[in-house]
Amino acid sequence: MVGLMRYLLLILTLWSAGHHAAWADSDPTRPPATWLMQPGGEGDGSADPFRLQSVLWPQQGKPVAIIGGQVVQIGGKVGGSTLVKLSEHDAVLRGADGITRLYLTPDVEKQMIVAPGLYRKGKSGQGKDLP
Repeated sequence: MVGLMRYLLLILTLWSAGHHAAWADSDPTRPPATWLMQPGGEGDGSADPFRLQSVLWPQQGKPVAIIGGQVVQIGGKVGGSTLVKLSEHDAVLRGADGITRLYLTPDVEKQMIVAPGLYRKGKSGQGKDLP
């Protein structure tokens, strides 16, 4: 009986260690590998060499962009391009190839959705069912 318990404990330990390792490799909060690519880094060639990862607007000081893991101020260089414009949603780079616009969410299509019957002609202000 003791041998069976030890065997079951060993199996449970090995299973949980393998399960934990698999979970650690599939972290849902980790960005895709192509987002972490550095300019000029290795990759399959399908991803842009520059990826806008974040835009920071400090209360005092100049706004900065994080592009390919590098902090860049307006007028700063990333690769062979210069950051010329920055907004909350995008960054504009000027380089030898011309103008490149980077978006924070390049794969997201934005659409305006209006619920039918929410707004009626001739009425102004909020509807009764709106907060």
